[in-house]
Amino acid sequence: MKYPLLVAALLMAGCAAIVPTAKQHFDLQAHRGGRGLAPENTLAAFSNAIDLGVTTLELDIGLTADNVVVISHDTALNPDHTRDANGSWLASRSGAAVRALTLAQLQTYDVGRLNPTSNYGKQFALQQPRDGERIPTLAALFALMQARGAAAATVRFNIETKIDPTKPDETAAPDPMVRALLAEIDKAKMADRVTIQSFDWRTLALVGQLAPQLPRAYLSTARTLKDSRWTAGLDAAGFASVPQLVKAAAGKSAGPVIWSPAYADLTPAAIKEAQKLGMKVLPWTVNQRADMQRLMDWGADGIITDYPDVLRDLMRERGLSMPPSGKVAG
Repeated sequence: MKYPLLVAALLMAGCAAIVPTAKQHFDLQAHRGGRGLAPENTLAAFSNAIDLGVTTLELDIGLTADNVVVISHDTALNPDHTRDANGSWLASRSGAAVRALTLAQLQTYDVGRLNPTSNYGKQFALQQPRDGERIPTLAALFALMQARGAAAATVRFNIETKIDPTKPDETAAPDPMVRALLAEIDKAKMADRVTIQSFDWRTLALVGQLAPQLPRAYLSTARTLKDSRWTAGLDAAGFASVPQLVKAAAGKSAGPVIWSPAYADLTPAAIKEAQKLGMKVLPWTVNQRADMQRLMDWGADGIITDYPDVLRDLMRERGLSMPPSGKVAG
């Protein structure tokens, strides 16, 4: 089954959306909505990123027990930033799996503040809390973007399917997850603004079959590249480089192909090789200014960061084209 509205929307979007031009703007991606600034993967974070001015909102999705697409990095409730209906922090990492809870059950939890006693909370001590934030649905994010009108009209979405092939019982399987995700994108008519990314390349293969014009981003790290369960059965040892592995995984892709490695794994030569193979290179998750500068010098096409404000300042200093700020002057 194809997704006709999804494919039609991508074709109607024209070259600007699906055929890279010679001069592309640098892609400023707010990781989990910019978790260094606001609670990760919440509507508050995404709205803050729009106000700041970013190219792309990076986010993660999973499926609830009633098959609703929700925005969550964790496959189970995370005590580092989750409180129950009584306002108490969850006691341990043995929290219920997102897949085991209905949307109604999931939304009884507050994810608007970091636990200040946790190592995670200390890592993002400058994050501004937003008490009362819930794990949102993807539909709610799309509705927020539409409600923001012109302020969010050019903002894209980089959506990661949160799935682990080594732990199949923790999440929905690739097929139902991808189909549910594509259905939400189709329903909101957001196809021309979405990239789908994953460490589990099986999901990207499905996207290639069901919505072939949709951009796909192949996430990689040293750990996943050592296990062919992550790379859809391909053995990385049989390829001369990771860009060549990604190219093989993507096949004869109709839509753009992106390689998103851990930034510490990159070299100038790897970036150039990937780009010569027709891919963009978007490393994750780059939070130090010096690392951002180095990757920009090497020619990366964009950066995924928890601190979009820092990257935005650096882009301004370099005279790069800036994504518009959505904040209303007052």
